[in-house]
Amino acid sequence: MSSAQVIRDCQHHFNPSALFKPVIDQETANRSQESNNKQKRRKSGKNDIRVKMGHGGTLDPLATGVLILGVGKGTKSLQSFLDCTKTYETVVLFGASTDTYDRVGKILKKTAYDHITRPMVEEALKSFRGKYQQMPPLYSALKMEGKPLYEYAREGKPIPREIATRGVDVSELELLEWYEPGTHSHRWPSEEATNFERGFAEQVWKVEKDQMTSKKLTPEEEEADTKARKDHENFKRKADEHVDALVYDRLNKRKKANSQKDIPMMSGALGELPPAAPKPGKGSNLIPEAPDVSSASPWDDKGPPAARIRMTVTSGFYVRSFCHDLGAKVSSSAMMAELCRSRQGDFVLGGSNCLEFSDLAKGESVWASQVKAMLDQWNSKGQTTRPQSPLRAKQNKSPQPVQSTESEQPGTTDGTEHDQNKSLRRRSRSLSAHKDNNSPTY
Repeated sequence: MSSAQVIRDCQHHFNPSALFKPVIDQETANRSQESNNKQKRRKSGKNDIRVKMGHGGTLDPLATGVLILGVGKGTKSLQSFLDCTKTYETVVLFGASTDTYDRVGKILKKTAYDHITRPMVEEALKSFRGKYQQMPPLYSALKMEGKPLYEYAREGKPIPREIATRGVDVSELELLEWYEPGTHSHRWPSEEATNFERGFAEQVWKVEKDQMTSKKLTPEEEEADTKARKDHENFKRKADEHVDALVYDRLNKRKKANSQKDIPMMSGALGELPPAAPKPGKGSNLIPEAPDVSSASPWDDKGPPAARIRMTVTSGFYVRSFCHDLGAKVSSSAMMAELCRSRQGDFVLGGSNCLEFSDLAKGESVWASQVKAMLDQWNSKGQTTRPQSPLRAKQNKSPQPVQSTESEQPGTTDGTEHDQNKSLRRRSRSLSAHKDNNSPTY
């Protein structure tokens, strides 16, 4: 589920509620006093009155954990949450890499994994602690000078030699659990990438290697690179039929909103039943179900090892890039199999300022008191309060940030105003099959 869909689902419950009724009524009165010209200037589809909400940094659709939401004037403080540190827990699955660097993508290559041990991984982690320049994921580094990278491949042009990196700072990096082969249920995806997609990935990886090492390739590497470029030339004529698959959910974003528009739910009278569950939005089912552990495994032996790793990082850090790079560091490949954001700034998973998403479906009698307490707590600190972060001043951003769908940008949905920032714990439905500790939450 996307972060934007989380907001839409929350608005579905907040809009008709008694808690936000005074704010909705005030906005209704304000609009009734507007001039005809101003009313005409309102964009089609945005005339319905909603609680104004935004998020303080997107959360990967694959991920669970803390998602900070701002309500009303609280959305003006969301920018500050992009600067704070975050804590993640991820599961790294070795032996294969995908075009998205996680279990959702297509297999680009499979590599040996029998040699990978826990001591080897712990030694490799040392190189990721502290400050370094991180290369964004293949999918996230899609645009350069306003042009998607896959367009260069589509037109048969070489990929530019410089891809903007990000300065990141990893203050904590710890291997929590080591899963020996055959002791875990994580699986590689079953879909294989096309030759065109592999060729595109190889070009990007070559640029990355050149930039990170600043060394000439060996004769063997030059030969492999030449072959990859020839393969690319052979398949570039067929790029048109493959390129749409390169960008995740790209077509959905281009489609016009031809479905029935949401009906404003403005009743909100006390004593009414909770609003019906919202229909799944366009951002609800972005992640496919995890592979069935009872099905045939994609390997003939016990399979690859996996590791659960916790990290505290600065803004702009790509966990999936870390997983991908860790695989290369141990002379293999790897992908991100799970991800949970357990903390962002002062908001900690399970804390008093976090609301379980499942509580929304239980009705206003359950969630209203919690939300009101969060509103009061935030307002008592003052509107301009910013999250405290010991490493915030140490953050180092790239002077040429890569345009990315995964980049953390505060998102806001139009509506009325009410001072508050709060945090919701989000859980992707597709992960519920192999997560047994909690019900679906935000």
